[in-house]
Amino acid sequence: MRMFRVTACVPSQTRIRTQRELQNTYFTKLVPYDNWFREQQRIMKMGGKIVKVELATGKPGTNAGLQ
Repeated sequence: MRMFRVTACVPSQTRIRTQRELQNTYFTKLVPYDNWFREQQRIMKMGGKIVKVELATGKPGTNAGLQ
């Protein structure tokens, strides 16, 4: 199954007293090839930024570097 390994940065969900203090959350997840567009829209809608996208093979939870 073809999958993308997506690394993204999104602002934290919790509101802090002043808007100047923003904490960003970095995460990496495997996204199926068919759901890539939906995931991309979700990250952008949250005000996030996609840092890196890699083509991964195999199942979620396995090391994509090994075959």
